[in-house]
Amino acid sequence: MSFEDKTLKCSDCGSDFTFTAEEQEFFQSKGYTNEPKRCPECRQTRKQARYGNSGNVYMSSRQMFPAVCAECGKDTEVPFQPREDRPVYCSDCFRKVRPSR
Repeated sequence: MSFEDKTLKCSDCGSDFTFTAEEQEFFQSKGYTNEPKRCPECRQTRKQARYGNSGNVYMSSRQMFPAVCAECGKDTEVPFQPREDRPVYCSDCFRKVRPSR
């Protein structure tokens, strides 16, 4: 299927923006059926408002708890209350010890 650039109107600021052929191909490859409602600037503003500068909802909205990595002994923070009967790992060690999916 051949795509052509489209001009859309942002639902937040009302400005026109271009939904490029490349973006349309990407949307199709991901299975997205709706066109974007917001211009890139408003999407970025909304993302930062929801997730903070990290861009990650877990890092900005979850309470973090201090812990010591059971593998390397490094101080770290985790998004759950550590229990004494379960090991806690820093992100580097967790990637090494978790089962492959």
